Amino acid sequence: MNLMPCIINPVEPLPVMAAFWPGLPLDSLFSTQGVMVMLLVAYAGAMWMFLSSAPKVHTVMVSDLEAARQFYEGDLRLATAEVPLHYYYNYEQTLGLSGVDPLYMSADLGRSATKGFTNPDGLWYQLKKNVQLHVISGASPGEKNRQRHVCFDRDCLEQVLMRVETRRLKFKVRREKPLNFLVKDYEDRVIEMAEVTS
Repeated sequence: MNLMPCIINPVEPLPVMAAFWPGLPLDSLFSTQGVMVMLLVAYAGAMWMFLSSAPKVHTVMVSDLEAARQFYEGDLRLATAEVPLHYYYNYEQTLGLSGVDPLYMSADLGRSATKGFTNPDGLWYQLKKNVQLHVISGASPGEKNRQRHVCFDRDCLEQVLMRVETRRLKFKVRREKPLNFLVKDYEDRVIEMAEVTS
């Protein structure tokens, strides 16, 4: 039996490549434009995988960060979470704070009010399997100097309310749209949870 070596002509397409790009010569595939297109496709695929696996993050602004820590860790027993990688890159600029009602913002609009937005750490909690809660300072105290937690996402507040119910904390829903409810924690502090609509 006579075995002849298989020689592939570099100008002809490879059999595997021919299945995807029929009639595409290798010299155009490995040209500068071809390599750039392959790199862009690989980058897009990597970004899609990264973003699709990233957890959904809800942000809550609070009037007192330490009281919030006691509430979320002590009363609601939420597990702390790691800061997601995509939150290291100035995501706070996308919160849209220009449309927030001043009633919910701290009276001191100077450096202390924005401190929570320049620090990517804040408090991070695991709310559900692929959902995290990010707690930052910046909200003003509510009536009668009660703690205020302000959120831009109704789904987040509904999940917190569900957690309040399962922990058997006393609560009172004040308004459905936008969602606003009061919670009494184990220290007898009243916390107002308010949804902000823009």
